[in-house]
Amino acid sequence: MSKAIVRVENLHKAYGSTEVLTGVSLEVAEGEVLVVIGPSGTGKSTMLRCINLLTFPDAGHIWVAGDEITAPGANVNHIRERVGMVFQDFNLFNHLTALKNVMIALLKVKKMPEEKARELAMFELERVGLEDKADLYPAQLSGGQKQRVAIARALALDPLVMLFDEPTSALDPELIGEVLDVMKDLARDGMTMIVVTHEMGFAREVSTRMIFMEKGVIAEEGPTQEMFYNPQHPRTQQFLGKITELYGHKKDEA
Repeated sequence: MSKAIVRVENLHKAYGSTEVLTGVSLEVAEGEVLVVIGPSGTGKSTMLRCINLLTFPDAGHIWVAGDEITAPGANVNHIRERVGMVFQDFNLFNHLTALKNVMIALLKVKKMPEEKARELAMFELERVGLEDKADLYPAQLSGGQKQRVAIARALALDPLVMLFDEPTSALDPELIGEVLDVMKDLARDGMTMIVVTHEMGFAREVSTRMIFMEKGVIAEEGPTQEMFYNPQHPRTQQFLGKITELYGHKKDEA
């Protein structure tokens, strides 16, 4: 097994009196694609936001590449360079072109010279198939193109791990494929990824391992094929059964 890029130990998070995470522990190995599934409101997004320190946990510890990011005095900006995040609603700057959306973190966070930042940003836009859209603003792009710009922006910082929080949930069905194709390419290139998604076809094809979350804890985890075809926990069986029924992903179609 490759070394752990992400390690989470006994993570807790509450909003007021509502406990969202109640003791989550996991490890993600270098080059692994981990898919996180489960009903809405079970803490999946909160867990990702904690790993990127966009949300600070109430208790527990998180390590990225062996460094504890929850330790007092940890450099938050440095951590966010190493942990790329892609949101379901893109989070682009509407007043900036696609190119400048990718450049901005390179200029502000990495303090990179403008010409070098432009060159790297163009490389990342080309990587996601959008080099011809560099000068367009978000309002001029489709949802799928916006999400690919968001992926390029995260990749530009050369992260150790990419977090995807339901990256296709805001997209029209015909645009989902173009985003999933970029993610599949990243997986083939060996990028470590944690993906919260309901796209079971992607999960089955690309992920190495799956986690099912329920009521703020990991109810079940295992290799993807095992989780799909032989889930042990009754709630995992019920959830995957409903998803299978909804999307028609039957075993004999594999």
